[in-house]
Amino acid sequence: MKKILLITSLTALFSMAAFAQDATGLKTDKAPPPPHKMEEGYRGMEDARSMTIQQAKTMHDGASVSLKGYLVKKTGEDLYQFRDKTGQIDVYIPMAIFDGKNVSPDELVGISGSLDAKQKPVRIKVSHFQKQ
Repeated sequence: MKKILLITSLTALFSMAAFAQDATGLKTDKAPPPPHKMEEGYRGMEDARSMTIQQAKTMHDGASVSLKGYLVKKTGEDLYQFRDKTGQIDVYIPMAIFDGKNVSPDELVGISGSLDAKQKPVRIKVSHFQKQ
């Protein structure tokens, strides 16, 4: 009796796996396309809608911004001056955001963060930093 129950259980277990392959959902038999071949989808700061400093300064307090430009100089503990072709703005970048990366003023960088329009002058609190 125990043998029959064991054989029946094993048969049911293996047949469920066979039926599960025909089910709908994510099929893992093919690899996804590489990121540069994708048409849509979020892939990080490269896809974030980049704007200029001039556009960012007109946005409301707390707005999400993404900029490409240059860190020109350090003006305080975690404060830096950021510049692009339309102007400059102060940015607050905690040391942890740099993640051990060194940047010189002639290297293009991308930053994302939130606009602090209550601060005078307007400032960006950076949450993501990337060397280009």
